[in-house]
Amino acid sequence: MRQIKVERNVGGIEGLCIITPSVHGDSRGYFMETYSQRDMYEAGIDFVFIQDNQSGSTKGVLRGLHFQKQYPQTKLVRVIKGSVFDVAVDLRKESDTFGKWYGVELTEDNKKQFLIPKGFAHGFLVLSDFAEFCYKCDDFYHPNDEGGMAWNDPEIGIMWPELEGTYQGTASAEGYTVDGSPLKLSDKDQKWMGIKDTFTF
Repeated sequence: MRQIKVERNVGGIEGLCIITPSVHGDSRGYFMETYSQRDMYEAGIDFVFIQDNQSGSTKGVLRGLHFQKQYPQTKLVRVIKGSVFDVAVDLRKESDTFGKWYGVELTEDNKKQFLIPKGFAHGFLVLSDFAEFCYKCDDFYHPNDEGGMAWNDPEIGIMWPELEGTYQGTASAEGYTVDGSPLKLSDKDQKWMGIKDTFTF
């Protein structure tokens, strides 16, 4: 019996999936399969994942929006501690939903996983005091291949929860807070440009 439930094309964006595992629990705790290649194949998801990554971040950290330029990756993401708001933006130039975004809250309690195919930008905002974030990739990391876009580009219009602040024309974190805590971005993530300046077709 398949141990996952798959919600396909979430937000009306082809390829994006939310995967909810079956959790078996009793007074002692719980057990679940965090990944089964057989179940994924039976659900019509046939990516081969070859690398696992994990990161830890404090409240108010925003990572993104990132994409790979020459070696795009499919990602299967989840949270094992805390809570994050996870976002994917469609960057497939032939897609009817180019530039459209979808976000989902991933938590240690809901145990949902977000499948993001190749051709998307990805980012997340930490909502809990601390969060541990895990993801599988179907390609190895390639140095110097990372691209990015402004997390607050009004052209995309991501509605980040618990975020307060006013767009000042750049990706700077200055003036933004998350539930009263300062927004925290890397220097690099504060220098990305908007989608129109990043992609010229």
